[in-house]
Formats: sequence, structure tokens, C-alpha cells
Amino acid sequence: MVQPPLTSPLVDDMSRRMCSIPQERTSRDATIHIVDDDDAVRDSLSLLLSTDGFRVRSHESASHLLASVEPGDTGCVVTDARMPEMTGIELLEAMKARRLSLPVVVITAYADVSLAVQAMKQGAFDFLEKPFDNEALLACVRLALAYEREEQFRAAETQTIEARLQTLTARESEVLERLLHGMPNKVIGRELGISVRTVEVHRANVMLKMNAGSLSELVRMSLAAEQARGKG
Repeated sequence: MVQPPLTSPLVDDMSRRMCSIPQERTSRDATIHIVDDDDAVRDSLSLLLSTDGFRVRSHESASHLLASVEPGDTGCVVTDARMPEMTGIELLEAMKARRLSLPVVVITAYADVSLAVQAMKQGAFDFLEKPFDNEALLACVRLALAYEREEQFRAAETQTIEARLQTLTARESEVLERLLHGMPNKVIGRELGISVRTVEVHRANVMLKMNAGSLSELVRMSLAAEQARGKG
């Protein structure tokens, strides 16, 4: 495995803060998929990652990876950018089309800036330039897995919020919508043709059903659900 310096926007900025994530939290139930048409590179990366405690699967082509993973799988992908059958960029496009959410680290040739930019635009988590340091790759993989766990947590949280929103009555939803626009109870009551006291009752029910401890928390929940719908 090659050793000299690395250039990576995310790793340079974040690895000092996050590469010390406990190993048992990063590798549990997660698989690192290595995609490269070069046998020697696959073997070298597999040895490096498995020695550090990661579960590793090697793939000789992008199509082999696509046949091996399904939506909901956990882990991350480390892929070469330039491969004969399907490039790393094309792999990113195919993964997006199949709703495969594994974070992808793309390995590019030195100073291949245009390819790195393409990779990031297609949703790559990060890219590493050859030659790169072993610890830099390990740090990048740890960051990718930490990012994936955070995304899974957010997805689960959003599902919970959506389920709570479904329990609101039509009137409670109307009150919530106006609360999110910053309307005071008096204005809400006037718009809906109900008393301030009735607005207060509906507002209390909304807070209870949404399990929100404050108005700011209610706003955060609603925005999270709205953003998730926008991505869907």
C-alpha cells in the first residue's frame, strides 16, 4: 500500500476531530466494500481495513458490487474512479438510481480535480488522491460510517415525526400550520373562527401528540419532516 501525502477536503478538516471514533462503534454490522479492477489494490486495501477490525468485501467491478448490495445495507464503499467496465462516477449514478445509500469514498489519480468534482456532485462522501496515507484512508472510512449512522438516526427520527403528525386532527393540523408561521393564538383564532381558548386547547394537544417540550422543538420536528419530504 502506498504511503506519501494525502489531499482530501473532508479528511484534512475533520479526521483530527473524528478519526478517534471507537472501533467497536464503527465496524459493527457494517461492511466496507472495496471496488477496484486491480487484484493487488483490492488485496492491499482488504488487508489494511480487515487488520483494523473492519468487515471487508472485495469486488472486481462496479457491476459486481451492485449485484451484491441492497437498499438498507450498512457500511460504505471505497472505489477507484477509473475502471474499464463502469467508472466510479457511473457507479455513483447507478447507486443513486437504485436508492443505495451507502456512503462512497472515491480514489482518484493525483491532481485529477475535474473527476473529484464530478464525484462530489454525484454524491460521493469524499475522495482521496493517490498516493495516500494508510491512516488517512482509515480515518475517511470511520468518518463515512459515522456519517451513515447519523443519517440512519435522522431517518428513524423523521419516520417517528411523520407518524406523530398523522395522529393530529384536521383542526390541530391547521393550528400547527399557523404556529409554524409564527401566528399568535389570537390571530389563529380569528383566521379559523374559533376562540383563543379553543386554540390553546388544540395547541396543547399538538404539543402532547408530537411529544414536543417547546415550540422551538415543535418547529424543528416539522422542518425535519418537511425537508425529508423534499428529498423523497
